[in-house]
Amino acid sequence: MKKSDLLKLNLPDAPGCYFFRDADNNILYIGKATSLRSRTRSYFDPDLVSSRGLKLVNMVQAATGVTFEETGSVLEALILEAKLIKQHQPYFNTKEKDNRSFYGVVITKEDFPRVLLMRMRDLEKKIPVELQKYIFGPFTNGNSIKEALKITRKIFPFRDRCEIGQSKPCFNAQIGLCPGVCTSKVTKAEYATYIKNLVLFFQGKKGELEKNLEKQMSSFAKELRFEEAGIVKKTLFSINHIRDISLIKDETRNEDSDFRIESYDAAHISGESRVGVMVVVENGQKVTDEYRKFKLDEGINNDTLAYKEMLTRRFAHNEWRVPDIILVDGGLAQKNITETVLQNLGQSHIEVVSLVKDEKHRPKAFLGKKSTIDKYKKDLLLANSEAHRFAIAYHKLLRGKQVRGK
Repeated sequence: MKKSDLLKLNLPDAPGCYFFRDADNNILYIGKATSLRSRTRSYFDPDLVSSRGLKLVNMVQAATGVTFEETGSVLEALILEAKLIKQHQPYFNTKEKDNRSFYGVVITKEDFPRVLLMRMRDLEKKIPVELQKYIFGPFTNGNSIKEALKITRKIFPFRDRCEIGQSKPCFNAQIGLCPGVCTSKVTKAEYATYIKNLVLFFQGKKGELEKNLEKQMSSFAKELRFEEAGIVKKTLFSINHIRDISLIKDETRNEDSDFRIESYDAAHISGESRVGVMVVVENGQKVTDEYRKFKLDEGINNDTLAYKEMLTRRFAHNEWRVPDIILVDGGLAQKNITETVLQNLGQSHIEVVSLVKDEKHRPKAFLGKKSTIDKYKKDLLLANSEAHRFAIAYHKLLRGKQVRGK
């Protein structure tokens, strides 16, 4: 597809979802946008390979047309995108993706349902199948759905982790983000209405939701329950005037998924108590629940062998999401051994960057593809700093245990 073909379509400067299609009208790729016009045009920028990757270049070359669906807000576009990707499974959205690492919004099957955000791979561990009533997602961008849920909760307050029958209202109830189920402020039937409206919103049924709210408002007014009618009126106003500036900011940084950097580091004292760690940074945010520790063989007497053992053990875990970049602490030797190990493990497509330090252990220079380093320098420095901190902390812990055991 050529940019001239796209310009003929005259897409609106409005939020929504866009669909790149092939000659048979099959959907190749679905994305969301703050501005459908500017976002789709960005796929024809000359730096597409360096800014978005070869996958999307191939997608644009395979596409013959673009269609779209306009939404009232970026938040609605985010929800619609997840729904349509799940429905259509476009090749370039799902290629080389592990949906288990993505996020889902879960609504439980209880008298007072909880609304929870969690990674799909953790779902069955934390929520038994019989308690899973609704699952929305997977959402490919963790930061976006976290921000979206914050916005949504201001419109439709819900229970997440508070217990029923508490003597005092939970913190979220005190600030208006929970309707007060913890202290029986709302009945089971009343709370069911909150959840029904939330479900309609996540299903993308805005028209039906508005009709329900208008009906509720009219019913309250007839019963002279003007305070409740006022609350519903406020909700109606909110869903048509969604403040989603945080999602707009997030969209300018991310394409369609969490960009994952894994950073590795090793620590020891004179070759003893050698340990290694892996830390994860996704879209500039630390993902601490995915940090990992490696107690290394005492026979390993240099960093290159340490990296070889860590990476071999790490990629034995097929359930862990594959990173976009692997960052190692060290120079060319560490970078080379990492690339060799990845090649032997069938993971040579992962980009490797190393960070050289000066004699005071301060960042001196990166080794790797310049365009990648320029784009993700801040994230790489954060990942390296976290890896060093985590490795030292783990090493001190093990050394302390050894001293106490003597």
